[in-house]
Amino acid sequence: MRNDAREAAFKIIFADLFGNDGEKNFRAALYRQAKLSEEECSFAEHLFQTYRAHKEELSGQLAGAVTRYADYRIYPADRAALLLALTEINYCDDIPPVVSVSEATALARKYSTEHSADFVNGVLGGIINK
Repeated sequence: MRNDAREAAFKIIFADLFGNDGEKNFRAALYRQAKLSEEECSFAEHLFQTYRAHKEELSGQLAGAVTRYADYRIYPADRAALLLALTEINYCDDIPPVVSVSEATALARKYSTEHSADFVNGVLGGIINK
């Protein structure tokens, strides 16, 4: 399922935030651990490579969306979920933005604080409703 691939891409983006440049062996190990099919690996890889190609632009878009919130205060798991969703919203025309928001919210709920899902949902809702 795409949500397993999306979760793998989220973990790779999360690691990237801490200086892991998404090295191919790391990604392959993560895909194996998640037991992704070839199609799911391809989807996760597409998400990560698209994120990587547009990282600065996506970070700028996120910074513009959270102007009342200091950048350093965004939890890394929330940031990874937001960047993944922004990648999908901006560059994956086959994924409806509401699906990207829902999936990012679910990732924040699973991997971050009890208030993170609301934060992620609010930020992304503001972006797609502009």
